[in-house]
Amino acid sequence: MPELPEVETIVRGLRPDLLGRTILSAEVDWPNTVATSTLDAFCHRIAGQRVQAMSRRGKYIVLGLSHDWLLIHLKMTGHLQIVPGDAVPGKHIRAIFGLDNGRQLWFRDTRKFGRLHLTADPGTVTGHLGPEPLAGDFTPKTLAQRLRGRGGRLKSLLLNQRFLAGLGNIYADETLFAAGLHPQRTADTLGADETTALYHAIRRVLRQGVENRGTTLNDRSYRDAAGEEGDNQAHLCVYGRTDEPCPRCGTSVRRILLGGRSTHFCPRCQPFLI
Repeated sequence: MPELPEVETIVRGLRPDLLGRTILSAEVDWPNTVATSTLDAFCHRIAGQRVQAMSRRGKYIVLGLSHDWLLIHLKMTGHLQIVPGDAVPGKHIRAIFGLDNGRQLWFRDTRKFGRLHLTADPGTVTGHLGPEPLAGDFTPKTLAQRLRGRGGRLKSLLLNQRFLAGLGNIYADETLFAAGLHPQRTADTLGADETTALYHAIRRVLRQGVENRGTTLNDRSYRDAAGEEGDNQAHLCVYGRTDEPCPRCGTSVRRILLGGRSTHFCPRCQPFLI
């Protein structure tokens, strides 16, 4: 599933070609792709609206239109790409938006889990999300306050979008490695120095992911807006590296299941302290 760095990369790639464009038409091949209204209502309502802003909130791509907001969640295999107007759609194209410059915006989604939300108030879709971890107002104090009184395991907390927006399995594992924290530690066992280390690790790992244009794994499901693979997979320390040597100490990276999710860590660099 695309996480914050992948979504941010796609937004940055699409912004120059989408800002200022008017959506003339919408065709949706898979009705369940539309989450907030009927298919006909969605296509009718979005036609004629101009893209005035484009940003990201958590894992959502957010387009500010003339009258509404279009929020796109890529889920596991969603992908957005702008193509020439005469391009012939291949398999898995779930939605096509015709633009006023003769080009098209395609939404491809192999697994059909991606969703399009058209709403007058983006808060109805993103209001449940926690703070943005790369925002200026997200500070060590903010993180400490959110951790206070929580007994949940660190890995599960980082995956909880209500706790913090944007992290998924890849960057949660990498963050905990960078902070030297075991994924099964609980929030209420962290000292002040460990909380500060976690804060800096979150921001450092996510920024690295953005700088490297996201992570493309072996399934090749993630590509940027130009259809290119990301580079961050070459910089992963523990995620997907089961039994390989830890880049810091040489100990074999372990994999466990935590909350039904594959979790990777170095047992030496991330000791399970109580």
